[in-house]
Amino acid sequence: MRKVYEERQDCCGCGACKDICPVGAIRMASDQEGFWYPQVDASRCIDCGRCEKVCPVKHSEGTDPAGETLYCFGGRAEEDGVREQSSSGGIFPLLAEYVLSRQGFVYGAAYNEQMEVVHGEASSMAELDALKRTKYVQSNMEGVYQKIEERLKEGSLVLFVGTPCQTHALRLFLGREYPALIVVSLICYGVPSPGVWRSYVEYLEQKFGGKMTSFSFRDKRMQDNGHTCAFVIDGREHATSLYQDPYCGMYFANAILRPSCHACKFCTTRRDSDFTIGDFWGIEKVRPDMDDGMGTSVVLLHSERASQVFEEVKGKLAWFACEKKDVLQPRLLAPTPAWKRRGRFWFWYGKLPFSLFQRLFMLCRHTGALWGRFRKK
Repeated sequence: MRKVYEERQDCCGCGACKDICPVGAIRMASDQEGFWYPQVDASRCIDCGRCEKVCPVKHSEGTDPAGETLYCFGGRAEEDGVREQSSSGGIFPLLAEYVLSRQGFVYGAAYNEQMEVVHGEASSMAELDALKRTKYVQSNMEGVYQKIEERLKEGSLVLFVGTPCQTHALRLFLGREYPALIVVSLICYGVPSPGVWRSYVEYLEQKFGGKMTSFSFRDKRMQDNGHTCAFVIDGREHATSLYQDPYCGMYFANAILRPSCHACKFCTTRRDSDFTIGDFWGIEKVRPDMDDGMGTSVVLLHSERASQVFEEVKGKLAWFACEKKDVLQPRLLAPTPAWKRRGRFWFWYGKLPFSLFQRLFMLCRHTGALWGRFRKK
């Protein structure tokens, strides 16, 4: 029987191993921190080795076969409405529109009815809305690799947007080049625990007495580059600062990131995606005239395919070329470091009701001495 991974940091939870298994011997199960890991049924495993061949962590070398990034630029959608409905500069919706206008399919992260984050498919502009905006939760990819392969074999144009480990897993899963595939990797801070997210949704629903139907991590109503969180429960909207939200506080403290994120091998400009996109942090220093508080994207082009698509969409952008040094933000240089109190955090997460735990975290996160009083016995 194959062992898909050795240590927890060796698995990014992409789920490609599950989708590739020809006998259904692998399932993804949550651990005590709420992250998915593959479990192999020894009675069904035929030891074919396909699960190892699609593992992006095992095969992370040489992720940019073309070598260095071809082109870097900053940009934002000319149409204000596109940016308002996006977390950054609106590059993703414009790429999606390019694909949908050609009867293609777009895949990205969305909420399902249970407010879980899953990778979904859009075949129209109406369906695309669910895939917009950042979700600070690791997305479930179950069945998506297979669906994309089916679409490509049909001859359809496909746009896939995901974390760099997900995009590399897709390349490995497909095992060949498809001219109709456009791959976009995100500049990723790290993926937070779906289990903690579920606990937080349940906490908010109990607190406000209803069913959550939406959550925006980067609302732009204050024109502050999306530093507001807003969610809707039973038709009533609630909003708060991104930095006062308990879940976001845990995220930005690096407390709820997957262990593999702290050893990520994809924090580089060398990618096998066509595009890399993200927030243009530092835009106020590079192009202060573009810093209007509504978001500007940084975009890296890695392939001739990306250059061709960019030529098609650039007429809808306000953009400028820049040097690589202008875009080398931290997550293009090195992984996010783990919080030094991570062990204590997860110990108390498993011991306390979430309503009490999140209050304790918000009280203690800036005072290490106080948090230390609640150390593991």
